[in-house]
Amino acid sequence: MVRKQARVSLKDIADELGISQTAVSFAINDKPGVSDETKRNVKAMARKLGWTPTYAAQALSSSRTMTVGFAPSRSVDDYQTESFMLHFMAGAQMALSRKGYGLLFSPCDSTEEEMQVYRDWAKSKRVDAVILVDLRSEDPRPRLLKELGMPAVLAGGPDPDDAIPSLSIDDSRTMESVLVHLSLLGHRRIAYLAGDSNLDYCMERTKAFESFTASRGLGPLWVEFTDFDVNKAVSITQRLLAEEEHPTAFIFESETLAAASIRVITEIKVRQSERAGDDDSQRYPYNMPATVSFEDSFICESLYPSVTAVHRDAGEYGTLVAKLLLKRLSGRAVAGNRKVLTPQLVVRESTRLASAR
Repeated sequence: MVRKQARVSLKDIADELGISQTAVSFAINDKPGVSDETKRNVKAMARKLGWTPTYAAQALSSSRTMTVGFAPSRSVDDYQTESFMLHFMAGAQMALSRKGYGLLFSPCDSTEEEMQVYRDWAKSKRVDAVILVDLRSEDPRPRLLKELGMPAVLAGGPDPDDAIPSLSIDDSRTMESVLVHLSLLGHRRIAYLAGDSNLDYCMERTKAFESFTASRGLGPLWVEFTDFDVNKAVSITQRLLAEEEHPTAFIFESETLAAASIRVITEIKVRQSERAGDDDSQRYPYNMPATVSFEDSFICESLYPSVTAVHRDAGEYGTLVAKLLLKRLSGRAVAGNRKVLTPQLVVRESTRLASAR
């Protein structure tokens, strides 16, 4: 008969190090009260002995659910086409799971529904904390979470009321990088098909677009809000291309808006070439307007022409946001607002092949 090996306990770790079991518990759970050196020694011994947490016992002993809530007010359809948020969630879950936490995903149809979810979670003590995304103008959610006493961090921002700490991607000069790239290629008539005018990051990009183009004397220019609706983006693209002085370059808020619009641009340009009998240098894809996406994914790489895009590591961003939240849950001090992960412009065929005419 094979005897089952006894599970390693906190007491075993304490005995090996000659410290109290309470000190081991504080160190394992990153609680204040023990030194950083003790935490390192405890965690090293835990790894050596093969200790693993019993999450049910951990939750009971700390009165925690070991669950983090995530209830963004976005359509479920968005998650079928947009890759950034899926990678963000995967990165967050990876960091949370290492500390025994799970991510409770509850998508909502509106801000009002999202806020009610937070009230319900606080009342039932369903989650220990919340990850907030998509900061809006005059956003009531950070203030509500503070009133509910629910620990939270904001991915984005910063929150102007400083109700909750935030971690945002350092996007301050990204629009400028895109516009410098396009203007160096000779483009002066540029259209920006933005997302939602209520979203903080969309308006920041819009302000950067208007400021840069005004300082360089570019024009005519267009800023159109699509509400992330691909049909609306396609309709706007068709309308702008029909203008006599049409844009020679398009900037799209997301890769899905870019993909849908490039399809209709291709159809229009192929028909124009056939009617005009253009020579090879003026045929598709060389007569295409330049296109840039503010989100990068396999879609941008797979399209033809492949799409120049702003690349952010969404998975790493989710991991960093989750780690900031875990720091809050451990009782450690958290800085108000920080920026990380400066995006990179990945230049592909959509701006190499296109010319400014």
